Amino acid sequence: MEDALFATLDPTTRRTRTVDGREYTLTDTVGFVRHLPHQLVESFRSTLEEIADADLVVHVIDGSDGKPEDQVSAVREVLAEIDAGRLPEILVVNKVDAADEVSLTRLRHLLPTAVFVSARTGQGIEHLREVIAAALPDPSVAVDVLVPFDRGDLVSRVHAEGTVLVEEHLAEGTRLRARVNPGLGGLLAGFAVPAISG
Repeated sequence: MEDALFATLDPTTRRTRTVDGREYTLTDTVGFVRHLPHQLVESFRSTLEEIADADLVVHVIDGSDGKPEDQVSAVREVLAEIDAGRLPEILVVNKVDAADEVSLTRLRHLLPTAVFVSARTGQGIEHLREVIAAALPDPSVAVDVLVPFDRGDLVSRVHAEGTVLVEEHLAEGTRLRARVNPGLGGLLAGFAVPAISG
């Protein structure tokens, strides 16, 4: 039988897309317990440090818990310890279907920016997806490139990391008009389609 506490520290990653087609990964990095012992934080520092590389923390708490604000404090304390306290955060209150209205009203007052959902019933999930999409970094570099077929790796990266506006398969390769991050924009610069003047 698995040790339940340690099982919650096993990260799971899934790919998904925003409504506008941007691909991103969700990593369920860690399940916290209240007053996580410091030695446990140290033991799992490498797992926890995955959070520090994230663009966004989706911090899910149990809305049916007696004192969910204690969960919020415990997680934020650990995030600060691993230097991830600076990351943008979306606070999500889950299990609204199992919480009473008085508790939910109290939580809405305590956590006014939180998104309230039920993973079991689907309530609020579509709104959460919209909030995540709005909070993810938007690729800032516009490119118009003709990528040769032997550089399919770059086309894949544009699909995974950017927003493809137009894609055409031509005899010379794949033409992409897209928005990408600056690093990928630099890699694609050599394949830029010359602007037609006049």
